[in-house]
Amino acid sequence: MSKLHEVEIHRLHPTQITVGMIEVKDKREHLESLPRHERRDLLAAHAVPAVWGPGDKLYLIDHHHLARAAAEAGIEAAFFQVEEDLSALEIELFWHKMRSEHWAHPVDEQGRVKSWEDIPKHVDKLRDDVYRSLAAYVRNAGGYEKTPTAFAEFRWADFFRSRIAIGPKPTDFTHAVAQALKLAASPEAAGLPGFIR
Repeated sequence: MSKLHEVEIHRLHPTQITVGMIEVKDKREHLESLPRHERRDLLAAHAVPAVWGPGDKLYLIDHHHLARAAAEAGIEAAFFQVEEDLSALEIELFWHKMRSEHWAHPVDEQGRVKSWEDIPKHVDKLRDDVYRSLAAYVRNAGGYEKTPTAFAEFRWADFFRSRIAIGPKPTDFTHAVAQALKLAASPEAAGLPGFIR
């Protein structure tokens, strides 16, 4: 097992454009409710998998929601584990390698594939995609299974995006979750990762 390292959250660089801010809010509130030592234990148990990139920058390849929530909660440092050192690569080759390893996903809040240059430089600049929150809520409610398939939540988010409209009120989101749970069990969703037969 690789060694845990501690790092200031502001030094972590995202590898995607969006998070679901409803999910971030839930995680932030949970972190804020914990005593300091329990918060630290939780962050150590959910260490950020990361890659060293050009310029000795540290790129997180998972746990973007937790990193954003920790930053919003005023937590200064988190734990990470290095998956690979790609710091010797030129920036274009670095991002090519990151995409080929499924460690980067530059997709915006409309589900459009963008350039790596559109990825925010820091976790506090990640943009909201409400459909990412919807996908997480549906998974947590048992609508589909957690899976190691790369970017499974993005695929579910895109599936719901083209089928469910979400209004601005909290009740609109609750209604969307109920709709999405039904859709997740439909034959239309059969090809998605984590589909429950």
